[in-house]
Formats: sequence, C-alpha cells, structure tokens
Amino acid sequence: MKQIATGSMDSSVMIWNMKPQMRAYRFDGHKDAVTSVQFSPSGHLVASASRDKTARLWVPSLKAESTAFRAHTATVRSINFSADGQNLVTASDDKTIKVWTVHRQKFLFSLNQHINWVRCAKFSPDDRLIVSSSDDKTIKLWDKNSRECIHSFYEHAGYANHVDFHPSGTCIAAASTDNSVKVWDIRSHKMLQHYQVHSGVVNSLSFHSAGNFLITASSDSTMKILDLVEGKLLYTLHGHQGPVTCVAFSRTGEYFSSGGSDEQVMVWKSNFDCAEGSDDFRLDHKDTPSLQALGSSTAQPSLTSQPSVHRSQACEPSEHLSGQDSHTKSGNRNGSHSRATRSQTYGHLSSSSSSTHQAQTPGLPQHSPQGQSQSQALDGGVPPGLASTLEHIIGQLDILTQTVSILEQRLTLTEDKLKECLENQMEIGLHLQRREEA
Repeated sequence: MKQIATGSMDSSVMIWNMKPQMRAYRFDGHKDAVTSVQFSPSGHLVASASRDKTARLWVPSLKAESTAFRAHTATVRSINFSADGQNLVTASDDKTIKVWTVHRQKFLFSLNQHINWVRCAKFSPDDRLIVSSSDDKTIKLWDKNSRECIHSFYEHAGYANHVDFHPSGTCIAAASTDNSVKVWDIRSHKMLQHYQVHSGVVNSLSFHSAGNFLITASSDSTMKILDLVEGKLLYTLHGHQGPVTCVAFSRTGEYFSSGGSDEQVMVWKSNFDCAEGSDDFRLDHKDTPSLQALGSSTAQPSLTSQPSVHRSQACEPSEHLSGQDSHTKSGNRNGSHSRATRSQTYGHLSSSSSSTHQAQTPGLPQHSPQGQSQSQALDGGVPPGLASTLEHIIGQLDILTQTVSILEQRLTLTEDKLKECLENQMEIGLHLQRREEA
C-alpha cells in the first residue's frame, strides 16, 4: 500500500504517503465537509464528494488540480469509480443517483426512483449494475444500460448507510442503522446472511478481495471481521475512541484503514496467508497516525499498492495487540510542514474464533482475487524498475487526459460565450431594424 486518501469535516482532502516520514498533502477546494473519497482503479486520480453539493476529481500532485462536477442540488453523500475507471456514480440528498464520464467530466444521466436521501451508490465489478441505498428504507439494484430499477430490497427496522458488491458480483452487503449487517443474493433476491454483532449503527463496510471476509465499522466504536464462508463473527477490533465512520481494505486485502470521529485514521495489517498452510487469520496493528485536522474521516487505501507478503504464526484467540508509538509529518500544498504530536494509541483484537474453515456457503462463491494474482505475477515476472516505469507512464497519461479534458471544458465555455455574443448581436440588429422600420 502506497497511499491513503481521506476526507474530513474540515472540507479538505488529504493524501497520506505510507513512508517512514508519513508526509501528507492537503488539498483544498470543497466549501463544506467531504463525505466520501476514492482512488481511481489506476491510482492516479482521486474523486471526492461533499456537502457543498459538488463532486471533485483530483490529480494527486503538488499542484492539486481538480475539476468540479456540478449537477446535484443537495449534499453529495458518496462517490465511486467504475471498475474500468471510465465512469463515476454519485449519491445525493437530492434523492438522485448521477452517473458521470471521467475523461470528459460530463454528466451522463440520473436515476430518480428513491423518495428520500440517497446515502450510497456503487458499481458492480462488471460495471453492468449499480446498487444504491436510501433513507426511504430501500436498497435498489439498477441496470446501468437501460437505466431502470430491476429490484428493490426493503429494510424494515432502519435504512442502509452503506452498501457494496461482493467481489464476485453475485451478492451485496448492507450496513444498517438497525445495528445489523445483511448479505443479499442479487439473483434470487433472498437474504443469505444477517449479522447482529454491533451495539450501534453500522456506518461502513468493505469486502476483502478474496470475497471470504467482510469488515464493518460502527458507532459502537468497534470494527468487526466477519467470516462469510462460515457465517460468523471472527474478531472485534478496538482502537477508536468514539464512532468508527469508515473502513476500507486495500486492493490486495493485505491492509485496511479506518477513520473515526476521534480525528484518527488507523492503518492495520491483515495477514490471510500462513506459512504452514493453516487457515488462521492474523491481524497486526500498524502505525497509527494522529491527524490534527480531521473530523469524521473517510479512508480509502491506494488501489495501486504492491505490498510485500509477510509470513507469521497464527494468533491465539485471546491475543491482544498493542498499538505502536508513531511519529508523523504532515504537509500542505503551500510547502509548509508541521510535525504531528507524538501519540500512543492502544488497539486490541478480541477473537471469537481461532480458525476458519473452507466450507462453501450457498450463494457466496469462493473468489480468487484478480488484484492479488496480478500483484504476485508482477512480483515474480516483471522487474521492479520496469513496473515502476509503467506505473509512471500510466500516471502521466492520466494527467494528460485530465489536462485535455480541462482544455475541452475551456473550449466549450469559449464556444458558449461566442454563441451568446452572436445571439446578442443578432438581437441588437433586429431591434435596430425594427426601429428603422417604425
């Protein structure tokens, strides 16, 4: 994992580089709280949503160039890239879901059947479907091409704060205000699993790339690791002092990060492999940066990470892991840097099961993570120097595309102004002609 993007109540977007010095860059542009952030699949663009009724697309560089997407008439709650990186979907308090094109940065179409605020919207892994959740107590499944709602799942006790697709694309998971997590099959439309493990509102969730594990974040100040194959709670994670507002796995699943109302972003290491072939699951609490300017944060690990594989012995059920002291540096765009306070945070794992079993649960297929296999292939076959060069080329292409799009926008504005001037001249000419005739 190379970078983490976070959004905050202070209206800023931060990009944190996962290096020893923990150098961070702050991007200002939004006028109100940032509610959602996500890296593009290539990792060279960042999208953000805000209470200021806009979404923004950023080139995460020192210049911090961004383009605003304006079409919503209320708070934009979530933003999500399609798997191919070509489109964005946003969800808003104006009761609509909107789809945009990334490279031309244009609004494409709206989905309008929700009758209350829309909290979240996500593309399916194959980009054919969109799932959305709303305060109207429904979770809707949409066909992107026909733009029609093909099914509605109903929440009776509360509404879903967050919803996402299983990596296989056959299931969805919803984090609900009734303190529960539900997993639905989108083909049979049946609820496969119902977890009642939190004592507070569930705010966020994220699937591991293998598809066998789900992590949830709750206002009860805990995160939970759920074994989807066995259908049970594996671990309870403590670390945040107050509601945990967001959680996200890195693409390979080797790391995950969490953000909370305690103004902390925590980075955790998850180890799903074992040298002896055991199925035990190990979590190591990594550095915990103290973020001085964050309110309620949304953390998204980098999607371009190629972390090294760490081998370790499986942990015992009662093992507790303490957080380490961490020094962090933060920087902003104008070049000033400040050293964050030395902080010591304590996290621990409460294990409710010491091992997992590879039994198959109906409706939850075993999923071989594409991102992980690609990472291993790169580690084995492509020299690091070549991989780095290719990443750099892709990044430059993304920046060029962004620049061309900005130029297209300016050209369109110029054309519109010329058209307006011509129309005004014609009106003046007609007016003079009428006066002469009179």
